[in-house]
Amino acid sequence: MTAGPGPRPGPPPGGGTGPAGPRPGPPGHGVPRPGPSGPAGPRPGPPPMPPTESDEARHPAVEAAVRALANAAALSPADQIAQYEAAYQTLSETLATIDRA
Repeated sequence: MTAGPGPRPGPPPGGGTGPAGPRPGPPGHGVPRPGPSGPAGPRPGPPPMPPTESDEARHPAVEAAVRALANAAALSPADQIAQYEAAYQTLSETLATIDRA
């Protein structure tokens, strides 16, 4: 006597409905999950720079990059990336010109 292939894995024929009704979904299916209730507010930026005796030691390009980073704190994470990359480029170029001087 030969046996048949046996039961097939997966939902029963007919889309998963049976005498007891539809099959339940994964745990938590249809249950709202806790999460942010809306966009996050602006995050605090870095503390202000202390005053120095002389502004001669400051470089305008570096100051602009630092201000851009402080302003980026209020942006969405995707927009922050662009600001950080631009600041990195500015600081790299500025340091290269200072090293050559």
